[in-house]
This record gives sequence, structure tokens and C-alpha cells, in this order.
Amino acid sequence: MTKNHKDPFRKKSIKVPFFYPSISAKDIKSATNALKSPLLTDGPKLREFEKQFARFAKAKFAIGVSNATSALHLSLNAIGIKKGDEVIIPNLTFVATASSVLLAGATPRLVDVDADDMNISVESFKRNISNKTKAVIPVHFAGKACKIQEIKKIARKNNIAIIEDCAHAIGAKILNKHVGTFGDTGCFSFYPTKNITTIEGGMILTNNKNLARYLEMARNHGISRNLSKRYQSGRPWDYDIQFPGHNYRLDEIRSSIGVSQLSQIKKFNLKRNVAYKYYNKEFRKIRGITTPEDPERDNVCHLYILKIEKEFGITRNELFERLLKDGIQTSVHYKPLSMFSVFKSNGKITESLKNSLELYEKMISIPFFPDITKKEQNQVIKCIKIAQKK
Repeated sequence: MTKNHKDPFRKKSIKVPFFYPSISAKDIKSATNALKSPLLTDGPKLREFEKQFARFAKAKFAIGVSNATSALHLSLNAIGIKKGDEVIIPNLTFVATASSVLLAGATPRLVDVDADDMNISVESFKRNISNKTKAVIPVHFAGKACKIQEIKKIARKNNIAIIEDCAHAIGAKILNKHVGTFGDTGCFSFYPTKNITTIEGGMILTNNKNLARYLEMARNHGISRNLSKRYQSGRPWDYDIQFPGHNYRLDEIRSSIGVSQLSQIKKFNLKRNVAYKYYNKEFRKIRGITTPEDPERDNVCHLYILKIEKEFGITRNELFERLLKDGIQTSVHYKPLSMFSVFKSNGKITESLKNSLELYEKMISIPFFPDITKKEQNQVIKCIKIAQKK
């Protein structure tokens, strides 16, 4: 009999954890082999990972970095975002999307999302363009590609740069074109919950040679020659620094895990797809629950999010509490940015953001990961049915 996955936080009361990472023996061997190398950062495994990721996404350049937040920050710096500029971002996203704008010295301008797929609203984006708008960061939310083609058309017409936040969307495509290749840059996350992981880590895609060169230097203090080149020829201390950079490097251990995980991405995403469709089939039988649409190629099923409507009989928060008592771990993605003190005082809000605020009251993310078993899914479904009847 298949056993349930144990809670990563070691809570014995949890029967089905919200997430459990998919780490194989191949991944562990890759990390161990990297540790045996005397060069532990800025080396051949990083170059290999970058090359393979660029090939996977059909981009000209891939630049490995420490995480997706640093990817966003560097991208904003690369396109020249500065104090006084505004960057448009959706209100429903993780705080890193907005924090990166503040770190670049600019102002995040919050816009609404669509009520159906929770992605950035094209109409809200258009309404919020001003003479200070220099960039937009559309987020491909929960693995579902946003309307990036429409956004690109509007952005180009208004001379607005595009930085795609693809943290949830590794593998998502629109008409065979990978997300992250529509804009000036595309930023990816390899956090443990993402569709592939390097534990911590990120990647920037771009088709612009000048941006790629800047990003390669900026992640490494602005140094003009990488570590290998400095020690292969000439004096290793003889390099130039043309601008102040950051220590946003991706090391060899995590790069090695990335190479291994990337080779399994199709398998991971297929498993997610199967589990996603099973949830949809079962939850559509329950009154008062709105499920997401069945996934297509533009959705790699990063999160499984239900909307708990009034007809369900209890609120989202009440459901959360009842599921937790039954050992089912859930969460919410996300608390809208407009509800945080830092963005109330440092961001710009010019409209009600009605959809994102209403979605927040009824969204719940339930246990979902590639290796979730049918038994675990059935436990979640059963507990939600019981919670409704209590």
C-alpha cells in the first residue's frame, strides 16, 4: 500500500502535506559529484545548465542567478529602471515581484487581475499606463501563461519594457513559444516548490546580446571576466569593473542539480497535469467550488487553486481550519500586494483592484506536487466534502 508523504515541517498531525519535493537518486548523485570538484562556483556546471536551459526554452541566452528575485532585480537594472520610474505589476503575485521594483529605486504601480485565470488584466494594464511607466512585469500565475501577446503589443506601442515573471511557469508555451522569450527578459525560479528545483536558484532568459553581457557581469560584482577566464590566462586580478554589481551567482552544486532536474521536467509536468485533471474531475461534482480550467500547453500546473463560493456553505478561512484539523495542509497564493504596509506607502494604486481582493477571500491552494498519490488526493477530496457537511 502506498504511504502518504511526510510533512516537511515534521508535524505528526499532517496526513497530506501541501508540498513535497521530487528529488531523485540522480539529483543526489549530481550534487555529490559537484562537491568532489575543486571549482565550486562560476564553473562548467553553471555553463552547462545555462546552455541546456537556453536550448530548452529556445532562447539565445540564459544567465544563472541565485534566485528569481535577483533575476528580477538585475533585469530591472539592465533595462535602466531608476528613481522616478514606474513599473506596472499585478496585485496578485508574490511580494518579490514588487520588492524588486523598490530595490531598483522605482515605484511599483499595482493593477488588477482577471477573475478567471488570476493573471494580469490587460484592460487594467492599459488604464494604468502613464508618462512615468517604463516597464511592466506580467506574471504567469500558477503555471498558466498570461495574455503576453496582447501585453507585448500594448507595451511596444507605448515604449514600455517587458520583464516576464516566469517563476511558476517552467515549460509553459504559447503557440510553441516558451514563456520568458516574449519580453526583454524572462525570470525563472528554482525554489523547492517550483516545477524543477535547485533548492534555491534562478535563471534569466534574453535574446538581447547586450542585456546578456550586462547580466553576466552584474551578477558577479560587475567584474568583466568570469572566474574561469581569469585563471586560464593572464593575471587573475587583472579585470575591469564598469559599474557596481551584486553577488547573485549560482554555484556548481545547485547548477548540477539543475541539469539533472531539467532532464526530468517533462515527466514532472506530465505528473502535475494528470493530478490536476483528476482534482478537476472530482471537485466539479461538489456544489459551491469553482475549479480551474483543464490545462493546455500554456499551463504547466504549478499550483492547484480552488475558489470557495458562497454556495459551498462555509468560508475559505473556515475550510482552511477544518482541513488543518483533519491533517490536510493548505495555503493561499497570495495575499494581495495592496494589503501590505510597504506597498501601501511605497507603491501606487489608482483603482479598486476589485478582482484580486475578491479572489483573495475565496482562493485556497490545496496539496499538489508531482508525486502526490491518488490516495492522498482522495484524502483531500474526502476531507473537503466532510468539511462542507459539518
